Amino acid sequence: MTDQAQNNRRVVLKLLAVAGGMFAFGFAMWPIYNVICDITGLGGRGVKVVESGTSDTISDRAVKIRFDATVNSALAWELEPREPLLSVRLGELTETAYTAMNDSGKAIAGQAIYTVTPPQASVYFVKTECFCFTRQILDAHESREMPVRFYIKPDLPEHIRELTLSYTFFQLDEPAEVAMRPAQGAQE
Repeated sequence: MTDQAQNNRRVVLKLLAVAGGMFAFGFAMWPIYNVICDITGLGGRGVKVVESGTSDTISDRAVKIRFDATVNSALAWELEPREPLLSVRLGELTETAYTAMNDSGKAIAGQAIYTVTPPQASVYFVKTECFCFTRQILDAHESREMPVRFYIKPDLPEHIRELTLSYTFFQLDEPAEVAMRPAQGAQE
């Protein structure tokens, strides 16, 4: 075999190895992403969701919770928290709400994604009810108050004195389903 043929063969084998490695890395990304989100709390992944109930103990210690709301630029909605700031006792079941308003002339489906900061606090933040669990459909010019029920575990580290619960709404691309839905304004 000539030197040129051997060089070509080495290049082809290296390229195949790189392509195989990239393929394997693509499969590994999802588990890696899950582990990173679980450790850091990014994307609210560390936030616990329970069906009902509250913490066993209610602490005398209180923390401040800021409520933040944004809407993706592709969605013609407005979103506002009922209270931008609350003082909450650890372990106590608390309810607040956000108001969503559809500014467009047609029904639109949206989905909220939440985060809790600082990320270390997300594993202590337990939601019992949230509009972010399901998609929301607002009819043309409809406004709706959407509740959030939660508690913060009493063993929240002492150095965490303030949390932020942030929601971002994104539009869902499901025009046929939204158009076929009867205009009830009912939450799904």
